[in-house]
Amino acid sequence: MFTSESLRESYRIVERGTPQVRVNFISSIDGAATLDGLSGGLNNADDKLVFDTLRVLCDVILVGAGTVRAEGYAGVGVSPADAKWRVAKGWAAQPPVAIVSGRLDLDPRHPLFTEAVARPLVVTHAGSPAEAREALGEVADVLVCGQAEIDARLMVAALAERGLSQILCEGGPSLFGALIEADCVDELCLSLSPVLEGGSAGRITVGASAATRDLELVNVLRAGDMLFLRYARRAS
Repeated sequence: MFTSESLRESYRIVERGTPQVRVNFISSIDGAATLDGLSGGLNNADDKLVFDTLRVLCDVILVGAGTVRAEGYAGVGVSPADAKWRVAKGWAAQPPVAIVSGRLDLDPRHPLFTEAVARPLVVTHAGSPAEAREALGEVADVLVCGQAEIDARLMVAALAERGLSQILCEGGPSLFGALIEADCVDELCLSLSPVLEGGSAGRITVGASAATRDLELVNVLRAGDMLFLRYARRAS
Protein backbone atom coordinates (compact mmCIF):
# COMPACT_ATOMS: atom_id res chain seq x y z
CA MET A 1 0.00 0.00 0.00
CA PHE A 2 1.41 3.37 -0.91
CA THR A 3 0.94 6.81 0.66
CA SER A 4 0.90 10.39 -0.61
CA GLU A 5 4.50 10.79 0.55
CA SER A 6 5.75 7.65 -1.18
CA LEU A 7 3.90 8.57 -4.37
CA ARG A 8 5.47 12.03 -4.43
CA GLU A 9 8.86 10.32 -4.39
CA SER A 10 7.87 7.74 -7.01
CA TYR A 11 6.66 10.45 -9.41
CA ARG A 12 9.20 13.11 -8.45
CA ILE A 13 10.37 15.41 -11.22
CA VAL A 14 14.12 15.97 -11.06
CA GLU A 15 14.63 18.89 -13.45
CA ARG A 16 11.63 21.12 -12.82
CA GLY A 17 13.05 24.00 -14.84
CA THR A 18 13.07 21.95 -18.03
CA PRO A 19 9.67 22.03 -19.80
CA GLN A 20 8.09 18.58 -19.69
CA VAL A 21 4.73 17.12 -20.64
CA ARG A 22 3.46 14.29 -18.45
CA VAL A 23 0.29 12.53 -19.60
CA ASN A 24 -1.95 10.67 -17.17
CA PHE A 25 -4.50 8.09 -18.34
CA ILE A 26 -6.31 5.01 -17.14
CA SER A 27 -7.13 1.99 -19.29
CA SER A 28 -8.79 -1.38 -18.90
CA ILE A 29 -6.49 -4.36 -19.43
CA ASP A 30 -8.04 -4.90 -22.87
CA GLY A 31 -7.29 -1.32 -23.92
CA ALA A 32 -10.55 0.54 -23.27
CA ALA A 33 -10.18 4.16 -22.19
CA THR A 34 -13.65 4.37 -20.65
CA LEU A 35 -16.28 2.33 -18.85
CA ASP A 36 -19.86 3.37 -19.57
CA GLY A 37 -18.46 6.34 -21.47
CA LEU A 38 -16.33 7.79 -18.66
CA SER A 39 -12.75 7.19 -17.56
CA GLY A 40 -13.93 7.50 -13.96
CA GLY A 41 -15.70 4.16 -14.35
CA LEU A 42 -12.33 2.40 -14.40
CA ASN A 43 -10.70 3.90 -11.33
CA ASN A 44 -10.68 3.27 -7.58
CA ALA A 45 -9.34 4.98 -4.44
CA ASP A 46 -5.72 4.03 -5.21
CA ASP A 47 -5.92 5.48 -8.70
CA LYS A 48 -7.49 8.63 -7.23
CA LEU A 49 -4.49 8.99 -4.91
CA VAL A 50 -2.08 8.72 -7.86
CA PHE A 51 -4.25 11.12 -9.85
CA ASP A 52 -4.20 13.68 -7.03
CA THR A 53 -0.45 13.26 -6.50
CA LEU A 54 0.32 14.02 -10.14
CA ARG A 55 -1.72 17.21 -9.83
CA VAL A 56 0.23 18.19 -6.72
CA LEU A 57 3.52 17.82 -8.60
CA CYS A 58 2.60 19.79 -11.73
CA ASP A 59 2.62 23.49 -12.63
CA VAL A 60 -0.46 23.37 -14.86
CA ILE A 61 -3.21 20.87 -15.69
CA LEU A 62 -3.81 20.60 -19.44
CA VAL A 63 -7.14 19.24 -20.65
CA GLY A 64 -9.19 19.24 -23.84
CA ALA A 65 -12.55 20.99 -23.95
CA GLY A 66 -14.36 17.73 -24.73
CA THR A 67 -12.96 16.11 -21.60
CA VAL A 68 -14.00 19.13 -19.54
CA ARG A 69 -17.58 18.61 -20.66
CA ALA A 70 -17.63 14.80 -20.50
CA GLU A 71 -15.90 14.38 -17.13
CA GLY A 72 -17.56 17.31 -15.35
CA TYR A 73 -14.48 19.38 -14.54
CA ALA A 74 -15.23 22.08 -11.96
CA GLY A 75 -13.42 23.64 -9.03
CA VAL A 76 -10.23 21.79 -9.91
CA GLY A 77 -7.56 22.12 -7.23
CA VAL A 78 -5.43 20.34 -4.67
CA SER A 79 -6.33 19.95 -1.00
CA PRO A 80 -5.37 22.63 1.55
CA ALA A 81 -2.67 20.32 2.97
CA ASP A 82 -1.25 19.72 -0.50
CA ALA A 83 -1.40 23.44 -1.28
CA LYS A 84 0.61 24.14 1.89
CA TRP A 85 3.16 21.50 0.82
CA ARG A 86 3.47 23.15 -2.60
CA VAL A 87 4.00 26.59 -1.09
CA ALA A 88 6.75 25.20 1.14
CA LYS A 89 8.47 24.04 -2.06
CA GLY A 90 8.27 27.55 -3.48
CA TRP A 91 5.52 26.69 -5.97
CA ALA A 92 2.11 28.29 -6.48
CA ALA A 93 -0.45 26.95 -4.03
CA GLN A 94 -2.72 25.72 -6.81
CA PRO A 95 -1.91 24.59 -10.36
CA PRO A 96 -4.17 26.37 -12.88
CA VAL A 97 -6.14 24.51 -15.52
CA ALA A 98 -5.41 25.14 -19.22
CA ILE A 99 -8.30 24.17 -21.51
CA VAL A 100 -7.40 23.38 -25.13
CA SER A 101 -10.07 24.30 -27.69
CA GLY A 102 -9.91 25.13 -31.37
CA ARG A 103 -13.60 26.03 -31.73
CA LEU A 104 -13.86 27.80 -28.37
CA ASP A 105 -17.31 26.33 -27.78
CA LEU A 106 -16.88 27.03 -24.08
CA ASP A 107 -19.34 28.86 -21.87
CA PRO A 108 -17.64 31.51 -19.67
CA ARG A 109 -20.28 30.59 -17.05
CA HIS A 110 -19.04 26.97 -16.90
CA PRO A 111 -18.13 25.94 -13.32
CA LEU A 112 -14.54 25.35 -14.46
CA PHE A 113 -14.29 29.13 -14.72
CA THR A 114 -16.73 30.30 -12.05
CA GLU A 115 -15.44 27.89 -9.38
CA ALA A 116 -11.75 28.09 -10.32
CA VAL A 117 -9.27 28.17 -7.42
CA ALA A 118 -6.62 29.63 -9.77
CA ARG A 119 -7.28 31.70 -12.87
CA PRO A 120 -7.64 29.26 -15.77
CA LEU A 121 -6.04 29.49 -19.19
CA VAL A 122 -7.57 28.77 -22.58
CA VAL A 123 -5.34 27.60 -25.44
CA THR A 124 -6.59 28.18 -28.97
CA HIS A 125 -5.43 29.32 -32.42
CA ALA A 126 -5.71 32.55 -34.43
CA GLY A 127 -8.55 31.19 -36.55
CA SER A 128 -10.87 30.65 -33.57
CA PRO A 129 -13.89 32.99 -33.19
CA ALA A 130 -12.68 36.41 -32.05
CA GLU A 131 -15.90 37.05 -30.10
CA ALA A 132 -15.41 33.88 -28.11
CA ARG A 133 -11.77 34.76 -27.37
CA GLU A 134 -12.91 38.13 -26.06
CA ALA A 135 -15.65 36.65 -23.88
CA LEU A 136 -13.38 33.95 -22.45
CA GLY A 137 -10.70 36.58 -21.82
CA GLU A 138 -12.93 37.91 -19.04
CA VAL A 139 -12.61 34.68 -17.05
CA ALA A 140 -9.31 33.18 -18.27
CA ASP A 141 -5.97 34.02 -19.85
CA VAL A 142 -6.25 33.18 -23.55
CA LEU A 143 -3.14 31.88 -25.33
CA VAL A 144 -3.11 31.89 -29.14
CA CYS A 145 -0.80 29.09 -30.28
CA GLY A 146 -0.86 28.60 -34.02
CA GLN A 147 -2.68 30.08 -37.02
CA ALA A 148 -5.33 27.70 -38.41
CA GLU A 149 -4.88 25.00 -35.76
CA ILE A 150 -3.30 24.67 -32.34
CA ASP A 151 0.44 24.09 -32.49
CA ALA A 152 1.34 21.75 -29.60
CA ARG A 153 4.97 22.85 -29.56
CA LEU A 154 4.00 26.52 -29.37
CA MET A 155 1.54 25.64 -26.60
CA VAL A 156 4.22 23.96 -24.48
CA ALA A 157 6.59 26.89 -25.06
CA ALA A 158 3.89 29.46 -24.21
CA LEU A 159 3.05 27.72 -20.94
CA ALA A 160 6.74 27.42 -20.02
CA GLU A 161 7.22 31.15 -20.68
CA ARG A 162 4.59 31.77 -17.99
CA GLY A 163 6.54 29.64 -15.52
CA LEU A 164 4.32 26.61 -16.09
CA SER A 165 7.05 24.19 -17.16
CA GLN A 166 5.66 20.99 -15.65
CA ILE A 167 2.57 20.22 -17.70
CA LEU A 168 0.17 17.46 -16.69
CA CYS A 169 -2.16 16.44 -19.51
CA GLU A 170 -5.32 14.64 -18.37
CA GLY A 171 -6.75 14.07 -21.84
CA GLY A 172 -8.69 13.49 -23.81
CA PRO A 173 -7.49 11.04 -26.47
CA SER A 174 -7.42 13.62 -29.28
CA LEU A 175 -5.23 15.99 -27.27
CA PHE A 176 -2.95 13.09 -26.33
CA GLY A 177 -2.73 12.13 -30.00
CA ALA A 178 -1.83 15.69 -30.99
CA LEU A 179 0.94 15.77 -28.39
CA ILE A 180 2.33 12.47 -29.69
CA GLU A 181 2.29 13.72 -33.29
CA ALA A 182 4.20 16.85 -32.22
CA ASP A 183 6.67 14.72 -30.22
CA CYS A 184 5.81 16.62 -27.05
CA VAL A 185 5.16 13.67 -24.71
CA ASP A 186 7.93 13.21 -22.15
CA GLU A 187 6.10 10.87 -19.75
CA LEU A 188 3.07 8.63 -19.68
CA CYS A 189 1.61 7.63 -16.34
CA LEU A 190 -0.77 4.78 -17.10
CA SER A 191 -3.10 3.13 -14.62
CA LEU A 192 -4.18 -0.38 -15.66
CA SER A 193 -7.60 -1.30 -14.30
CA PRO A 194 -8.29 -5.06 -13.88
CA VAL A 195 -11.35 -4.86 -16.11
CA LEU A 196 -12.23 -6.45 -19.45
CA GLU A 197 -14.47 -3.85 -21.04
CA GLY A 198 -15.01 -5.16 -24.56
CA GLY A 199 -17.54 -3.24 -26.63
CA SER A 200 -16.65 -0.21 -28.70
CA ALA A 201 -14.82 1.93 -26.14
CA GLY A 202 -12.01 4.00 -27.67
CA ARG A 203 -8.28 3.94 -26.92
CA ILE A 204 -6.47 6.48 -24.75
CA THR A 205 -5.10 8.19 -27.85
CA VAL A 206 -6.59 9.27 -31.17
CA GLY A 207 -4.48 10.87 -33.90
CA ALA A 208 -4.87 12.14 -37.43
CA SER A 209 -1.75 10.26 -38.43
CA ALA A 210 0.35 7.43 -37.02
CA ALA A 211 3.32 8.49 -34.91
CA THR A 212 5.55 6.02 -33.09
CA ARG A 213 7.37 7.12 -29.95
CA ASP A 214 9.67 4.84 -27.95
CA LEU A 215 9.41 5.18 -24.16
CA GLU A 216 11.10 3.27 -21.36
CA LEU A 217 9.49 1.90 -18.21
CA VAL A 218 10.93 3.67 -15.18
CA ASN A 219 8.57 2.62 -12.40
CA VAL A 220 5.84 0.08 -11.57
CA LEU A 221 3.53 0.29 -8.57
CA ARG A 222 0.85 -2.18 -7.55
CA ALA A 223 -2.20 -1.77 -5.34
CA GLY A 224 -4.32 -4.89 -5.24
CA ASP A 225 -5.03 -5.84 -8.85
CA MET A 226 -4.39 -2.32 -10.17
CA LEU A 227 -1.04 -1.48 -11.80
CA PHE A 228 0.48 1.98 -12.09
CA LEU A 229 3.10 2.33 -14.83
CA ARG A 230 5.42 5.28 -15.36
CA TYR A 231 7.04 5.53 -18.78
CA ALA A 232 9.51 8.24 -19.82
CA ARG A 233 11.18 9.41 -23.00
CA ARG A 234 14.37 7.47 -23.63
CA ALA A 235 17.55 9.44 -23.05
CA SER A 236 19.19 10.33 -26.34
